Amino acid sequence: MAAYKNMNTFCIIILRATRMAALLLALLLALTGTTAAQEARIRMASTTSTQNSGLLDYLIPIFQTTTGIRVDVVAVGTGAALKIGQRGDSDLVLVHAKQLELELLKERYFVNRRDVMYNDFVIIGPPGDPAGIAATKSASEAFTAIFNASAPFVSRGDLSGTHMREMSVWKAAGLKPKGRPWYMQVGQGMARSQRIANEKRAYTLTDRGTWLAKIDTLELKILFEGDPALRNQYGVMAVNPARHEHVKFEEAMKFINWLTSYDGQEAIASFTDANGNRLFIPNAQ
Repeated sequence: MAAYKNMNTFCIIILRATRMAALLLALLLALTGTTAAQEARIRMASTTSTQNSGLLDYLIPIFQTTTGIRVDVVAVGTGAALKIGQRGDSDLVLVHAKQLELELLKERYFVNRRDVMYNDFVIIGPPGDPAGIAATKSASEAFTAIFNASAPFVSRGDLSGTHMREMSVWKAAGLKPKGRPWYMQVGQGMARSQRIANEKRAYTLTDRGTWLAKIDTLELKILFEGDPALRNQYGVMAVNPARHEHVKFEEAMKFINWLTSYDGQEAIASFTDANGNRLFIPNAQ
């Protein structure tokens, strides 16, 4: 009888312990689920130049450590990035086509645009410089020399910020290269466009940041630079929550505020390539 009672007591203890373990496990799972649900995560559409240069891989971990907010990046051309934002498929955009950005700002697709940083565009080409653009005095003169020489030229052709700037230079020169056999529209990002230009021994317009990031893999050289018309301004802006209620506006603004703060601007200023070249100049107001 005593053995039966002891066994019964033992079973009750085991049952209670099992129930307690199950309760603790359920509580732990609930807390884990709550933490995961509460984890702040935003989506940013940006350019291939910010990605290819390594800038975002440098900046985002600093921001995440500071705020706990994760940033997922979709790196495409500026035109595609702005379309993503217009559809509400991102919470913010970091791009480089200021005139178009301002137009979309007026149309209320985006809000709170701020300048972030700049670098510049340069024209790279084969070291022999068959079109002689190194002797020209402006970007439009350089493009005219390429046009007149029928020298191979690689265009991104993707409505990116770089492509838009290229088209504006052709327009300033009064020239229409599209359809010419030497003019190649490749529909690729900047790094890939540089590689194609390298393979074709062609000229192309590139942002300096991507050029410096990939310089060791290319035989092409900078043959024209320094024209104020080639300044490359980057801006950041949030998707308008009045158009898309689901966007994470508060978290997006935290990233924008950090990026344009003293700490964010210092982080941009401290970002260099392997040779110590600063790739972007911070200029938030």
